[in-house]
Amino acid sequence: MFLVLTTYAKGMEEVDKFLPAHSAFLDKYYAQKKIIFSGRRNPRVGGAILFRVETEDEVKAILAEDPFRVNGITECEYYEIIPTKYDDEFAGFLL
Repeated sequence: MFLVLTTYAKGMEEVDKFLPAHSAFLDKYYAQKKIIFSGRRNPRVGGAILFRVETEDEVKAILAEDPFRVNGITECEYYEIIPTKYDDEFAGFLL
């Protein structure tokens, strides 16, 4: 499981321009059950995505398709998360 924190590298006008394509990209990976959640950070300086994948290489391959990444809108930080305690309702998201 990987948490990716993104930071906008371009202004909000560029972010908003690519937002519909970014949303469609996310939908593709929600359908494949590879994303658990995604959303904006507050204040709106970037976002966060929790991936249900096993390797950082897989995360990077997925993000290589993201219109935000393709167009230089975001920079990413990658964090591998190994859940050791969690609510029972979260168990379905684990690999």
